[in-house]
Amino acid sequence: MIYSKIRLAVVAILSTLVLTDAYAGDKIQSRWADEIDTAQPWNVYPRPMLERDNWKNLNGYWQYAIVPQKAGLPTEWQGDILVPYAVESSLSGVERRVRDNEALWYNRTFTVPSSWKGQDIMLNFGAVDWSCEVWVNDIKVGSHKGGYTPFSLNITPALNNKGENTLTVRVTDPTDHGYQPRGKQVNRPGGIWYTPVTGIWQTVWMEPVNKNHIASIKTTPDIDRNVVKVEVNPVGGENNIAQIAIIDNGQTIASGKTVAGEPVEIHMPENAHLWSPDSPYLYDMEIVLLENGKVVDKVNSYTALRKFSTARDDKGIVRLQLNNKNLFQYGPLDQGWWPDGLYTAPTYEAMIYDIDKTKDWGFNMIRKHVKVEPELWYAYCDRKGILVWQDMPNGDNSPEWQAHQFFNGAEKQRSAESEANYRREWKEIIDANYNHPCIATWIPFNEAWGQFKGPEIAEWTKSYDPSRLVNQSSGGNHYHVGDMIDTHHYPAPNVSVIDGARANVLGEFGGIGMVAEGHLWAPDRNWGYVQFNTPKQVTDEYEKYIRKLIDLAKSTYSAAVYTQTTDVEVEVNGLMTYDREVIKIDEDRVRAINQELCNSLNVD
Repeated sequence: MIYSKIRLAVVAILSTLVLTDAYAGDKIQSRWADEIDTAQPWNVYPRPMLERDNWKNLNGYWQYAIVPQKAGLPTEWQGDILVPYAVESSLSGVERRVRDNEALWYNRTFTVPSSWKGQDIMLNFGAVDWSCEVWVNDIKVGSHKGGYTPFSLNITPALNNKGENTLTVRVTDPTDHGYQPRGKQVNRPGGIWYTPVTGIWQTVWMEPVNKNHIASIKTTPDIDRNVVKVEVNPVGGENNIAQIAIIDNGQTIASGKTVAGEPVEIHMPENAHLWSPDSPYLYDMEIVLLENGKVVDKVNSYTALRKFSTARDDKGIVRLQLNNKNLFQYGPLDQGWWPDGLYTAPTYEAMIYDIDKTKDWGFNMIRKHVKVEPELWYAYCDRKGILVWQDMPNGDNSPEWQAHQFFNGAEKQRSAESEANYRREWKEIIDANYNHPCIATWIPFNEAWGQFKGPEIAEWTKSYDPSRLVNQSSGGNHYHVGDMIDTHHYPAPNVSVIDGARANVLGEFGGIGMVAEGHLWAPDRNWGYVQFNTPKQVTDEYEKYIRKLIDLAKSTYSAAVYTQTTDVEVEVNGLMTYDREVIKIDEDRVRAINQELCNSLNVD
């Protein structure tokens, strides 16, 4: 069903309602909006690192109501909302704000396939922003706080023996009036701050499992020893044995067995392939859970052999390394916003378009900026060979611009509740994405936005995941911790701080703007750090910046991040427009000079 038909239906549904604070309804939309299957949007298996054969997509039209928080379950529903698009987005069909004193309620019915009888039923949410409670048949089955991570609930005890079941979800989200991580969402959008996102914004789905099943896996490659360490974590049962097979082109090339919950090291063949941007080689994995010799669960996954580290080159400069070789890491600042879906790309094809263009333009890295994407995004980066620098979304009424210092600056004084929440959500984000080969660097803070206990947080991050590099604060309060020191300099690249003990990286620069009429979020409000009128002018300026950066790479920098992939709301400094319709650069020229930069350290 094309989206123009959706809009007509939604207008009819909402014609009797008073809509306030509409954000995206009269703005631009992407071409993928017309390709949405409203019966089951995003009908793509959402968890590629732990894949089972049977699942049921619960995306589609739900009922919704926005009521005062104190009101409890709504007595009537106010209309339909298209899940998984946030209530403020045009794709949701609602385009309404949820204020601090309000709650957003969802409701739908569902049936459990008869073939799932006798198994436990897991209800899975990709992400809900921010705090939610869940009921099945008026029985509370669980809750979750955190807008960027998946969670699962065993709803078996609450299900009806036959027929329909009712699913109800309550969501609250204080946006920038709360301490929770929220990235660039603000109640008053403008400049570099964007429209709020509330509620379900990733896929909701069900799957059947045995009472004794695999809850998670953890894979850690070690190329120096040519092994992959695998940990299989089960739920329920005793005397579990996990059996792991690593598969290449349909053939098992390595295997291991272990008591479930106990890591096992699997030795790879001597000629095993390494993963890199030039050769993103992935190995399939099949993991079987045995109880008393009987197969009780089986999942499919994948892994890769790669290593992230730092080392001094022959000039004594600390360099970032991939697989023990120097590699200049260069990519765009990727906000991951959409004019019609806000946090949610209209379709899977829309989402991967940005990654494809990034690869086409000669970049080898993406910095995912103060947002966490659906797992499918990271899986596609794994396949395409794109390194990822992953930010922790900022929060707690940040930024406090006056706290921005280069060394040992004043930091945010968080409450105990705020600090505990940050630590919990950051750990969940790392856990959720740990297995993806593409993730090269964790970034706990951007600039000084909500930054607190910088050295401690950086050291905890490194100790929790020593397999990745840690950028303790991109452009923020800098301390002598982590693997790199990251400064920001707009618009042209330059050096402001040098640390001889760590890798020096330019975490943000660029911001070359161009207004593309007819493709603007707000035609009367737009800005870039500098602005030009044609793609040739933009490309000429871009080449000047990269020529300078190539020189700086020889003496100082080991990585850089260009602002940015797309325009976002009133920002017009993207390499393409917000609707992805206009490419604002000469692609061939940009690809050539980007590849020259990425190869500037002469990696074989």
